[in-house]
Amino acid sequence: MQAAILNTDSEFDFKLILEMAKKLNVRATILNNEDIEDMGLSYAMKIGETGEYIDVNEYLEELTK
Repeated sequence: MQAAILNTDSEFDFKLILEMAKKLNVRATILNNEDIEDMGLSYAMKIGETGEYIDVNEYLEELTK
């Protein structure tokens, strides 16, 4: 399976892309802002994962400096 994320400010272009996807039998999913934020957070967590234990209090203390 492959996926692509497309973004446009044009409502016309957006509808055209969805119509083309339908005609090509390509499944399309419309994401809302919450979905997009969740994907970004998930990606950030994945690239930040080290497998090491981090003391939460120490980490929060470092953030406040």
